[in-house]
Amino acid sequence: MNRSILVSGAGVAGLALAHRLAAGGDDVTVVERATSPRAGGYKVDVRGAALEVLDRMGLLAEARTMRTEVRAGTVVDARGRRAASMDGDTFGGRVHDDVELLRGDLHRLLREGAAGAEHVYGDSIASLDDTADGVEVGFASGRTGRYDLVVGADGLRSTTRNLAFGPDERYVADLGYYVAVATVPNRLGLDREEVTYVGPGRTALVYATAREEGARAMFLWSSGPLGHQGLDRAGREELLAEAYAGEGWEVPALLADVPASPDLLFDSLSQVRMDRWSQGRTVLLGDAAHCASPASGQGTSMALVGAYVLAAALDAHDDHVAAFADYERTMRPFVDANQALGPANIKRMVVGTRGQVRASLAMLRVMDKLPGKERMMAAMVAPIHRAARAVELPALVH
Repeated sequence: MNRSILVSGAGVAGLALAHRLAAGGDDVTVVERATSPRAGGYKVDVRGAALEVLDRMGLLAEARTMRTEVRAGTVVDARGRRAASMDGDTFGGRVHDDVELLRGDLHRLLREGAAGAEHVYGDSIASLDDTADGVEVGFASGRTGRYDLVVGADGLRSTTRNLAFGPDERYVADLGYYVAVATVPNRLGLDREEVTYVGPGRTALVYATAREEGARAMFLWSSGPLGHQGLDRAGREELLAEAYAGEGWEVPALLADVPASPDLLFDSLSQVRMDRWSQGRTVLLGDAAHCASPASGQGTSMALVGAYVLAAALDAHDDHVAAFADYERTMRPFVDANQALGPANIKRMVVGTRGQVRASLAMLRVMDKLPGKERMMAAMVAPIHRAARAVELPALVH
């Protein structure tokens, strides 16, 4: 059964779904608000069941050629003194065959695999009218279209979810932390390395990969609501500077580089919690349905697995109602397991008080000198890997 399916969002979830649906003969259109495909981007991990998804899609071997090759990680204090160092995989919580790559590289790999779909950039959904036999869609550009199904894969701040289910405040739960990521000059001369600074309620890190020139700086901090969504970029940069005022190490230099960055991601660390992911002929996918927050380390893997499971459900059922129900039954335990990681992980990533920072760094210095520190780190990240495998992938005909 060939259906016309609109996918809103050309991120990992949307492109992976388009890859599978187009391969099965569906007429797929991917619409993306950004005016062009995003290159580069921060590094992401693919773990557990998501590796099997890439393998079944025939993309795993190529994904491995795109590894960031980050080979070392170091934690420092406010004076730049090393507290601990370890290899890149241990530092990033990777085991076995896990793949770390740039988000933009994964987008390109999925987009090229989904060449059978139509890709429309610089437009977005503005209205939805779900009827008994299709969805009438109005776009921001003024054009209209009719589709058998609509998939909202448009992220944490999903327009599709807002139109079909209601405003963000019903579903988006902030964890009490913020994240900012920017491209910066590689002033530290890092070579496939990552360095993390830990301050009270403030973590900052910078890394350089084998895939890009320059470096990326990431800031994670605890805060009450900042009202950032109504601000322009300059306003968000000001909030970031205020949050890190007075911090040590290389933080002042990193902050000084942010205004010149060609990109700035700035958002709350939040989760999306919903009782159901479908409404009529519209269904949500990836962060739009069940964002676990970047602190989970599983957003990319959840997007890949969710896209595969939804494609398999649509492959198995002519009736979209049955397909959506099947998709939710399979994904819900996997989502629950991975969402539980976010609140627990962020408390280890951002340490609350000066006393706790001193204790944490002291523990790292001791652990750094002990034999078998890699085994200790592996035990700490074991919950991530259990959650990454907490789903049985269905068969997919196409």
